[in-house]
Amino acid sequence: MEEKKEDRNEIFDEVRESTQSLEDTQVTEEYGADNIQVLEGLEAVRKRPGMYIGSISSRGLHHLVYEIVDNSVDEALAGYCTEIIVRINENNSVTVIDNGRGIPTGINSKTGVNAVELVFGKLHAGGKFGSGGYKVSGGLHGVGASVVNALSEHLEVTICREGKIHHQEYSRGKAITEVEVIGDCPEETTGTTVTFLPDDTIFEETVFDFDILQRRLREMAFLMKGLKITLKDVRPEKEQEKVYHYEGGIKEFVQYINRSNSPLYDDILYFEGEKNDVYVEVAMQHNDGYNEGIYTFVNNINTPEGGTHLEGFKRSLTRIFNDYARKNKLLKEKEENLSGEDIREGLSAIVSVRVIDPQFEGQTKQKLGNSEASTAVNAVVSEQLTVFLEQNPQIAKIICEKSVLAQRAREAARNARELTRRKSPLEGNSLPGKLADCTDKNPENCEIFIVEGDSAGGSAKTARTRKTQAILPLRGKILNVEKARLDRILGNAEIRTMITAFGTGIHEDFDITKLRYHKIIIMTDADVDGAHIATLLLTFFYRFMPDLIRGGYVYLAKPPLYQISRGQKKYYAYSDAELNNILQEIGRDNQNKIQRYKGLGEMDASQLWETTMDPETRILSRVLIDEENVQDLDMTFTTLMGDEVEPRREFIEVNAKYATNIDI
Repeated sequence: MEEKKEDRNEIFDEVRESTQSLEDTQVTEEYGADNIQVLEGLEAVRKRPGMYIGSISSRGLHHLVYEIVDNSVDEALAGYCTEIIVRINENNSVTVIDNGRGIPTGINSKTGVNAVELVFGKLHAGGKFGSGGYKVSGGLHGVGASVVNALSEHLEVTICREGKIHHQEYSRGKAITEVEVIGDCPEETTGTTVTFLPDDTIFEETVFDFDILQRRLREMAFLMKGLKITLKDVRPEKEQEKVYHYEGGIKEFVQYINRSNSPLYDDILYFEGEKNDVYVEVAMQHNDGYNEGIYTFVNNINTPEGGTHLEGFKRSLTRIFNDYARKNKLLKEKEENLSGEDIREGLSAIVSVRVIDPQFEGQTKQKLGNSEASTAVNAVVSEQLTVFLEQNPQIAKIICEKSVLAQRAREAARNARELTRRKSPLEGNSLPGKLADCTDKNPENCEIFIVEGDSAGGSAKTARTRKTQAILPLRGKILNVEKARLDRILGNAEIRTMITAFGTGIHEDFDITKLRYHKIIIMTDADVDGAHIATLLLTFFYRFMPDLIRGGYVYLAKPPLYQISRGQKKYYAYSDAELNNILQEIGRDNQNKIQRYKGLGEMDASQLWETTMDPETRILSRVLIDEENVQDLDMTFTTLMGDEVEPRREFIEVNAKYATNIDI
């Protein structure tokens, strides 16, 4: 008993000590029942907009448009909407028009409130719960329209339904008019028009980008076969219009993402069916490249992390192709089965499913968790792919032969990977000889500069802080990985050196926890060659070590373009505009000496440190992946770095006007 008392006293002492340590952070006011706040109506959205739309940056701004468009698309999914018009207006508001059934305008019996006001003024209100209004939909939480309303300075909705035109206006989420009938329309004319002006007190920027919107709308039109989506920009000097209407649906989607590659066969394989209330649609085609591009969707929502529908697709593909290859003697008896990666080499595919009650893993809709989706995709693809291969033996042979070559390359790559694995200290020197490593062993403190050439490497080694900064000079340009298989890539000495230095391994062996540097900084000359080397490195990271980019570990250094000397003072300019500003400030006369840096090797160690390597003064650009537009990103790499010349020429012609600081 005495022991227990002592134990309790010890606990009380600990509590008292911890209480004393908190005195500096204590709030002096009392914390009682009245301190508990309840945010009424849409106040919660305005208080914490990031919880509902992800951010208040450009991404969150454009998300408002997607929320309204998604409601119209759900009407298309239900079979009632055939056309959607999105218009960016002169005042930078957006109007979304659809010819669906129109939002109900009657009084909701449960709440006694008009249905329009429920949709736009009440969180978690909508027609997508249960099986009443919609069988399948993308909107799952009933927050889309109300969130847009809450974050808009002004919103108005016009509905054509049952021969009447209904109208209501809001300001920052609060109704400023009643739902009222403002006119008549033909009985057969139905639809909803929403116009909203984002609140500039909420968003960091309120200017819509036509290109960002068109990517999402184009994707939506591909996924909804036959749906016509028009995007208009009527702002002065920005007028343009794009119409997206694809009768071929996801078959045309595959054709679009494959346009920068050479397809191995003309046909686009298409499978469609329904199993256990899951509607499955798959389109696929192989090309002569080495990267797979599979994009998955659930109720038209992009799932960048895949999920059960992707698992079902991969499983069926691997099994059916192995069965076919064995049956038709395209694989020898002693040869091991083709792996899924072998079969998917150079594959472009879209996997789209519609599920009544989609369950996503985590708060974001990044990954599907429904087990029935895996079964459904597996069943539909297996059955229809088997028939297709039997009826098209030539295409089947082409795919199998490419897969066998990929298998052999995989074996060669496995052997080559051994050379990139860091040995233990007992096995001798484990790091590449050209690497000037740092002494700190904590990866969080360490950074590695990848520099071109021994000249810049020499200056960088002298300039660096030895404790935390490592230098890895590359000789020449690394291999363009877009045009090579993994075995050849691992045979490249410069790439092998990088992999060994990073410590993570590559491909199947990749382990982000073994990363030796939490900043990988590409430091190249500010000229065309430097930009090319940086692009080659980024292509390699994106294709074979994407988690380095996703984790925010990859950076681009920004060396200065000019040094301006005036007397004893020195100024550095990182752009032509900055040069002009400095000259305006110090005066334009003969006392100024301007040096244009063609390369890092032209700087001495102190200049390189001061301008490009010193954490206190340098400028770094972090490289990130926009997960929402991965297919566009894939296509850009393929276009710029692939074999096909024509798509690259088109890209350059379209984007040449944006190029700056080109050395001729």
